Amino acid sequence: MYSMSSSSRACALLLSFAAIAFSQTPSAEGDWEGALKLPTAQLRLRVHIKSAPSGLTGTMDSVDQNAFGLPISEVTFTDGVLKWQMPQLSASFEGRMNSTGSEIAGNFTQGMALPLTLKRMDPAAAASAGPKRPQMPQPPFPYTSTDVTFPSKSSGVTLAGTLTMPAGKGPHPAIILVTGSGPQDRDESLMGHKPFLVLADHLTRKGIAVLRYDDRGIGKSTGGFATSTSLDFSMDAEGALDFLKSRADVNAKSIGIAGHSEGGIIAPMVAARRPDVAFIVLLAGTAVPGADVILEQGQALAKASGATEEQLNAARAKQMEFTRIMNSTAAPAELETKLREFLAGAPNIDAQLRQLTSPWMRFFMTYDPALTLAKVKCPVLALNGEKDLQVLPDQNLPPLKAALEKGGNKNVTILRLPSLNHLFQAAKTGTVSEYAQIEETMNPAVLDAITKWVRTRSGLEK
Repeated sequence: MYSMSSSSRACALLLSFAAIAFSQTPSAEGDWEGALKLPTAQLRLRVHIKSAPSGLTGTMDSVDQNAFGLPISEVTFTDGVLKWQMPQLSASFEGRMNSTGSEIAGNFTQGMALPLTLKRMDPAAAASAGPKRPQMPQPPFPYTSTDVTFPSKSSGVTLAGTLTMPAGKGPHPAIILVTGSGPQDRDESLMGHKPFLVLADHLTRKGIAVLRYDDRGIGKSTGGFATSTSLDFSMDAEGALDFLKSRADVNAKSIGIAGHSEGGIIAPMVAARRPDVAFIVLLAGTAVPGADVILEQGQALAKASGATEEQLNAARAKQMEFTRIMNSTAAPAELETKLREFLAGAPNIDAQLRQLTSPWMRFFMTYDPALTLAKVKCPVLALNGEKDLQVLPDQNLPPLKAALEKGGNKNVTILRLPSLNHLFQAAKTGTVSEYAQIEETMNPAVLDAITKWVRTRSGLEK
């Protein structure tokens, strides 16, 4: 979760590597493709160069992160050597074009130098390039889709989203979708997938209204994302609840919340505060403090990437020292000093410090979801994939079950799903780098299980 904490927040870190630019000569015009190899993943990059009155312009797509149209600037091409800078990412590139103009080989630098070779794409291939996503909903749709805005329970924040409403007069049961960690749009877009768009389409076709929205400060939503915590995001979800309750076409007694990853923390927060939440669905939600999630997540991902026992032990010791430092002081200046010393010699220290000392990280490290789960009285559906390496089922499902039982909640369904990863895709390894390579966005069995459970709880199905 910290990874979507790594999939979303760590995805945001990976995105900082993604920037490329090209020469100011006509031979650089066209489409280029290459792979930036990172320690734990590989990013496919595509660059599109066009001529403009002021010279060459361009954009870049980070295909595996579903990030498109990133601007390119500050390009020079002299004596066959391409150089560029992108100050906003503290990044640079220098490479030499080969004699045929078909490749540019060089290094991408951001704290450390990474080799990057870009190959010119065939125009036809460039036109058809893009990940295959067979589950992407296609019109015509048997339901209405409306852009909406509503206030958060936090003052000064307005959320923008999409409400899909089933055919018929209603009132309809409804569900709110809450994204995982990191800046997410209403579709929870990542690595070429749109999980919430696929889930919303499936649910709405089965008679359930769905509200999904851009995170605060993202897309068309207002507010500040960088300074917010999971608790702040729960206020946004509560605002979504109030918005749906105000609508005549929604059954006010049958509104639930589904949260993925960090959203699996947020949904119980709202349910514990609001007895009018009819049910919650936890998709890879955590049930132990964030520091423990990060530790075991790091071990699982490293092991899957081939780390030795010695390397795993060293990484565990380092992560435990990091946790000790984070818990050692509440003073921001003192914490930054200690962390700067801890990170000495690491690349891009300033960027790492901004993330590690953020309000979100400090909250997540110490927050214990089990204490909140014990206060949840509404029906709960919890799902985890057996191959989830970000929110490990062995670490989280037993305490989740125990916490709900401790609070006296007897309406709990827990599904431990074989062969599925953190995004609920059928996977081979479960690693983050595999997400974009899998065509499936969300396993059909998961879509059906969620839909049937919600329909049953809402009285639409016996």
